[in-house]
Amino acid sequence: MKNKYMPTAIGLYINYIIHGMGVLIIMQNKDALASQWNTNIEGVSSVVAMLGIGRLIAILISGRLSDKFGRKPFVYLGMFVYILFFAGILFSPSVPLAMIFGVVAGIANSCLDSGTYPALMESFPKTAGTANVLIKAAVQIGQFGLPFIIAFLGTSGLWFGWSFMVCIVLLVLNGLFLLKMPFPDEDTKAAEKAGEEVPTTNFKSKPKMQIEGVAFVIYGFISQATFYLISQYIALYGQEVALMTENAAKLLVSYYSTGSLVCVAVTAVVATKVRPVNLILPYTLASFISIGAMWLFPTPAVLKIGAVSVGFFAAGGVMQLGLTVMGEMFPAGKGTITGIFYTFGSIASFVIPVVSGKIASSNPRGIMLFDTIIAGIGFILAVVIFIRYRQVIDTTPEKTKGGLAGEAG
Repeated sequence: MKNKYMPTAIGLYINYIIHGMGVLIIMQNKDALASQWNTNIEGVSSVVAMLGIGRLIAILISGRLSDKFGRKPFVYLGMFVYILFFAGILFSPSVPLAMIFGVVAGIANSCLDSGTYPALMESFPKTAGTANVLIKAAVQIGQFGLPFIIAFLGTSGLWFGWSFMVCIVLLVLNGLFLLKMPFPDEDTKAAEKAGEEVPTTNFKSKPKMQIEGVAFVIYGFISQATFYLISQYIALYGQEVALMTENAAKLLVSYYSTGSLVCVAVTAVVATKVRPVNLILPYTLASFISIGAMWLFPTPAVLKIGAVSVGFFAAGGVMQLGLTVMGEMFPAGKGTITGIFYTFGSIASFVIPVVSGKIASSNPRGIMLFDTIIAGIGFILAVVIFIRYRQVIDTTPEKTKGGLAGEAG
C-alpha cells in the first residue's frame, strides 16, 4: 500500500527547500541590505550570526513542546515565524531591528526541526533514515536555486525584495496544502483512544540514557564539528600547508560540496535497504581515515580525494542518520530527542570556531590534527552506539523490510 503520509512528507520537504533559501538569502542580497540598513558587510554578517543564536535558544524547548502539543502545530509555527523573518528582514530599516529578525529565523528553524524530524520518523518508521536524509537534499535544492532567482532579478532590473516575497508566497501556499494533510502523531492518539494496537519498536532490553543517550548527544556535537572544520578551513589548509595556489585551494570546497551532494543521493537509496545504524559506523570510520590522511600526507592529490571523501562521509547526511538511530532507541519523545541532539550540534557551531581560530592563526596544520582527533572520538562513539543498538533493539530480518513509498499507512 502507498503510505498515506507521502503528501504530508512532500509538504514538509518543501518547507526545507524554503529554509535552504532562508539560510543564504541575507548574504545573497548583502549589498542591497547593507545599503538599506546603512551598514557594511560586517553589519550584515552580524545579522546572519543571529540565526544560530535563535536556533540555540529555541531548539530544546520546542522539541519538548512538540512531544506535548503535536508535530503539526510546530510545523505551522515554524512556517509562520519564517514568514515574519522574511518580511522583517526585507523591511527592517536598521541592523539592530534586522538582528531581532535574525533571531526569529533561528527560532523558526528550531520549530520546523522539532515538528518535522519526528513527523518523518513516525511516518516512515522502517525507512526513517532515508526520510531524514532527504531533508538535507531539500535544503541543498533551496540553496542551489536561490542564486539563480537573485541573478534573474538582477539582470532583469527587478527589486531585490522579490526573492523574499517568493519565499513568503511559497510558505503560504504550502501552508494551505498541508492544512488537511494527516500527521502520524495525530493518528496514533486517535488509535490509542479507540483501543487499537499501535506499532512500537521491538526492544530486547531497555536503552540507557547514561550510556547510549550520552553517546548520541556527544555524537551530535562531534558530527557538526567534523564537517564544519573541513568546510571552513580546507581552502586555507590547501594553500598554507599543501602549498596549492589560491584558486586550486578554493576548489577544494567544491570537491567537498560535490561529495556531500553525491552522498545525499546514495544514502537516500541505501538507507531504504539497510538500517541507519549500519551506515553510521562505516561512514564515521571513513571520515576519520580521510581526515587523518589529509593531516599525515598534505599533498594536493590527497587533499582533493580527502575533500570529496569527507564531504561524502561526514557532511552528506550522517548527522541525520544519527538522529534517526537515536529516535529508534528512544521513541517515546522524538521531539525532545531532536531538540537535545541539535542543541549540541548548535553548541559546536559556537565553540569550534573559537578554538579553531586560535589554532589556525598559529599552526594551520594543527587544524587537521584537531579535526582528526574529533573524528576519532566520533568513531569511538559510533562503535558504542552500534554495539548498544545490537544489544537493545530486535533486528530480526522480517522487521526491517519496507521502503519509503511502500510502507503501509
